[in-house]
Amino acid sequence: MSRAALLAVPALLLALGCRSAPVATKDPELGAAATRAAGVPANDLVDVAKVVPGIRLDIRYATKKNFTGEVLYDEPRCFLRRDVAERLRRAQEDLAAKGRGLRVWDCYRPLSVQRRLWALVPDERYVADPAKGSRHNRGAAVDVEMVGADGSSLPAPTGYDDFSERAHRDFMDLSPDVIANRAELEQAMVRAGFEPLPTEWWHFDAKGWEEYDVLDVDFADLPR
Repeated sequence: MSRAALLAVPALLLALGCRSAPVATKDPELGAAATRAAGVPANDLVDVAKVVPGIRLDIRYATKKNFTGEVLYDEPRCFLRRDVAERLRRAQEDLAAKGRGLRVWDCYRPLSVQRRLWALVPDERYVADPAKGSRHNRGAAVDVEMVGADGSSLPAPTGYDDFSERAHRDFMDLSPDVIANRAELEQAMVRAGFEPLPTEWWHFDAKGWEEYDVLDVDFADLPR
């Protein structure tokens, strides 16, 4: 059987109403391994709400409250690789000791959603090219804001998914409290093992993100 025919089998099974076993294949558009079949994938994604005490969620792509104005996720849940979730737990505990906390806007993102975002914003400063796969597609990136003990948002440079220079980490035409909050959030995340994205103050990648495969698994097929 040819390579093209092999790659077509999962789609054919789905069209016939069958559910194939999860597989990781080399996607010719990606050049990296991607889990594409339906079902629970052979990975270690975990539900962050269950493993990070006190974490708050506001998963914007599960609502229309995002730059697309569309609902892109089936469920408002946050999944990360187990090791990445453990790092987020450390950051949450670090901030909680100071009367702060984290609210999460985005975590794992299926590759199919990445393609939709790229179609709207084909600019790698803000949206990863799906041909390469993003850190979010690997379950190794998280978008967060810092909140007070009562869960209220603290002053920040911009809102979520702001594509202006004001969202850049080196933008300094801000009030002192906003600059201080941005720095406090970044320091907590870096101590926990994350790397900040220069163009988005809310985006952090887990160090070693490139070791994880790109995934294209629906939320409905992830652990309950």
